[in-house]
Amino acid sequence: MEATMNAIHITKEDFLNKVFNYEKNPEAWKYEGDKPCIVDFYADWCGPCKSVAPVLEELAGEYKDKMYVYKVDTDAEQELAGAFGITSIPTLLFCPMNEEPQQAMGALPKATLKKVIHEVLLKDEKAEG
Repeated sequence: MEATMNAIHITKEDFLNKVFNYEKNPEAWKYEGDKPCIVDFYADWCGPCKSVAPVLEELAGEYKDKMYVYKVDTDAEQELAGAFGITSIPTLLFCPMNEEPQQAMGALPKATLKKVIHEVLLKDEKAEG
């Protein structure tokens, strides 16, 4: 795993250990992390991915004690992207601690991302700024 600033680039193996081991638990979602996370499925050639990347970096820094931001390169990790039916990028997977994940497509604005972080991941429903 290599960290670029605050977001963490992960491989399929990292994903299985830190997010969801769909090979071991194909029938039911079981989050493996110790903090909620956002998984950004992206590609280096994708314009909208490039526009949302700095926003995700900022959020990873702002919320570093409360959640993780993981990045999955869909070109390098095609099997992982396929397992989640990723057909459009960027696709963000929001993984709360004890609930099913939620998926969103497209380069969402920072205010929208903060709202989802607070309502879905942190459950405090207060998005500042």
